[in-house]
Amino acid sequence: MTTHPRSLPESEQVSCKVCLKEVPQSSAVDFEVGDYVAHFCGLECYAQWKGNRATEDSSQDEDKQS
Repeated sequence: MTTHPRSLPESEQVSCKVCLKEVPQSSAVDFEVGDYVAHFCGLECYAQWKGNRATEDSSQDEDKQS
């Protein structure tokens, strides 16, 4: 999966994908994920989300092997 930082208009607020905190788009960390853009209030929430996705992906791989 490839992630691409994306610039967004500064005037709008977005919700962090992990903690749901409202942050201005200008200060959010944004990554394209599949068909949508995920917003994060900072790198800490992004790292937590990425860790959760890695865990989900590995458990799905285990299910396929069973």
